Amino acid sequence: MPMNALDVIRFDLQEAAEGLNRLIGSPEVLENISRAADLIVEAQKAGGKVLSCGNGGSLCDAMHFAEEMTGRFRNDRPPYAAIAISDPSHMACVGNDYGYEAVFSRYVEGVAKKGDVLLAISTSGTSRNILAAVRAAKAQGVKVIGLTGRHDSPLEELADVAVVTPAGRYADRVQELHIKVIHILIELTERQLNPENYPDPE
Repeated sequence: MPMNALDVIRFDLQEAAEGLNRLIGSPEVLENISRAADLIVEAQKAGGKVLSCGNGGSLCDAMHFAEEMTGRFRNDRPPYAAIAISDPSHMACVGNDYGYEAVFSRYVEGVAKKGDVLLAISTSGTSRNILAAVRAAKAQGVKVIGLTGRHDSPLEELADVAVVTPAGRYADRVQELHIKVIHILIELTERQLNPENYPDPE
């Protein structure tokens, strides 16, 4: 018998909660989130920037990350240097001339410098254009944070720091944890660069 709407809602929320609890209960993943934030902070302090990329919903997450770095997250502070690789004219040009596999790597080759960081997002960890961007970044001395949802993926193997969210079978559950990780990365960055935004609780 098919589930009714309320059953679906409860099931989805319970599944999401279970994924979040697995994340909370994984010391390795939590440590890697902290290490990833340290890479971002080091780049910002040294005058570098963070590039971010992904496909589909992960591209939206990459853009979300960049806009809250350059804009603001919770309270006012100086903007942080961050760029999402999302320019449609660039992607259409490179996709037409070199193929979609090159849309991110070509941008990394042209814009990224040693001391920068690449936040590479792929729920499967196998997206060819993301892996091409990672290889291009590493060839230029750019540190790579891989945000994925699958262990033993090529992205996990290539990244300097891999954050693997234990969310479940489908990409939507993975992406729900990815946005939480992204918000935590920004908060950790702010806490180091602008600690005045996080006064000790009274």
